[in-house]
Amino acid sequence: MQKNSENFSVQEAMRLAKTPAGQQLLALLQQADSNTLQKAATQAAAGNFKQAGAELNTLLSSPEAQKLMKELGK
Repeated sequence: MQKNSENFSVQEAMRLAKTPAGQQLLALLQQADSNTLQKAATQAAAGNFKQAGAELNTLLSSPEAQKLMKELGK
């Protein structure tokens, strides 16, 4: 997985979302705060990736989310 957000493609995101860790992470995010997740998705769809990332930062800071993201990065 590439770390540079400019090189991160939608195809790569879809591939990661289909993995077991990706599915667990999506479920975790949906359970944590669906309103924040919806805001992030809306911002991303509008091309505001910086704002989308800011929305997700709090959701992704939990130890469980961090563990799943490390698995995705392998």
